[in-house]
Amino acid sequence: STMRKRKTTDSPHSSTDPSEGKEKLRLKQEVGLISGVSLIAGTMIGSGIFMSPEWVLHHMGSPASSLLIWAACGLLAMFGALSYAELGTIIKESGGEYIYILRIFGSFPAFLFAYTSVILVRPAGLAAVCLSFAEYAVAPFYPGCSSPQVVIKCTAAACILLLTIINCLNVRLATSIMNIFTAAKLLALLVIVVGGLLLLAKGQTQSFQNAFQNTTAGIGAVGVAFYQGLWSYDGWNNLNYVTEELKKPEVTLPRAVMIAIPLVTCLYLLVNVSYLAAMTPSELLSSGAVAVTWGDKVLGSWAWLISLSVALSTFGSSNGTFFSGGRVCYIAAREGHMPDILSMAHVRCLTPSPALLFTSAVSLIMIISGSFTSIVNFFSFIAWFFYGMTISGLLYLKIKKPELPRSYKVPIVIPIIVLMAAVYLVLAPIIDQPQIEILYIVLFIVSGIILYFPLVRFKCHPRFLQRVTLHLQLFLEVAPTTKDAN
Repeated sequence: STMRKRKTTDSPHSSTDPSEGKEKLRLKQEVGLISGVSLIAGTMIGSGIFMSPEWVLHHMGSPASSLLIWAACGLLAMFGALSYAELGTIIKESGGEYIYILRIFGSFPAFLFAYTSVILVRPAGLAAVCLSFAEYAVAPFYPGCSSPQVVIKCTAAACILLLTIINCLNVRLATSIMNIFTAAKLLALLVIVVGGLLLLAKGQTQSFQNAFQNTTAGIGAVGVAFYQGLWSYDGWNNLNYVTEELKKPEVTLPRAVMIAIPLVTCLYLLVNVSYLAAMTPSELLSSGAVAVTWGDKVLGSWAWLISLSVALSTFGSSNGTFFSGGRVCYIAAREGHMPDILSMAHVRCLTPSPALLFTSAVSLIMIISGSFTSIVNFFSFIAWFFYGMTISGLLYLKIKKPELPRSYKVPIVIPIIVLMAAVYLVLAPIIDQPQIEILYIVLFIVSGIILYFPLVRFKCHPRFLQRVTLHLQLFLEVAPTTKDAN
């Protein structure tokens, strides 16, 4: 059948987190509605809203059209999350896109997703967030001028190394940092929103006069502007990675989506209005760190508070990205799609240290070779390719498998709109402004096809790989994790 049966050892409550070590633990269903809303909103509000506004404006050319892009991105994220909510009530397993592609389309496309996600998408996301953190962390030391790229990249690399140490040593410390820094990011955004509303009340509306003037109409430019805006909304699908841990997932999943995403969308629009109230479009475009420039203009001598708040916010977001990075990697290794070493945990700390170290190493390479905007475009291209594949799986189930039990149904027009948007976002930049980076991505996916058949399909594993795994186990002090098969 099209819906692949899960293995007999995979119970809905079995351990899927390598941080739980060798103990046979069940994942408790402890994530309720409030926790679900916090998980979505806390992940979405990261570095994007502090870095992407100038790039959206750059590609769109006018303030009004950039605000329309931000609103459209929020609507698209909402439609995507509602579509994922129905998938989550049909396939009640953690793992997000990976598990949906695996159960609907089978092993081969699921391997390609895991391959690109573990090696490219997640490290790229971490690199982009850490570059954003570095931009704001060093900005106060270079007042009135752009920060040197060498300093920014070194600071971002130091951030990744610090996160690696924290997450490899102590799970509780990592989760505490996430909670503390979520409060910082909300405080920073609220300060910016209130300041912007006060400026508008005083009559600073110059940026909104002839607001559509100089609007860009090219399909490629609009697509890249969407990439930059959607980066700020990335995380709308995070609740689907912990479906097995939700209380009443059939109710909690859609409700959390309907609360969190409109809340974040309204907040983002108000923050962009605040930026445009404090700065002219040309000032916004020339700013290397938009929120810092806003703070200099509005808060004066207290502007350092914005730099500090945004740095704390982006550090917390990067910690969350890093912390959750092992889940897809673990599940893929559990299904035989990744090397065994990546599903192992430290014998004393009970953390997924091999997966975290691997993610850290690849992220450092991306920081050295790329910039924030190039990494975001590269990340978004791959992400929306697989989002489109996942949504097409939902459409297949709605048309061909309407008898499958589902407690929540999204109108079929919504996933169709998301699929059309995904196709546009993947094809528009290629058609309008083809870049050599796209060829590199295609070649990388082709390399996954070459690896799949000998290593996964036919399980041709050279003996030296077993020796390498054994030596890495001894060196890293890690061991295989055990699931509860009851």
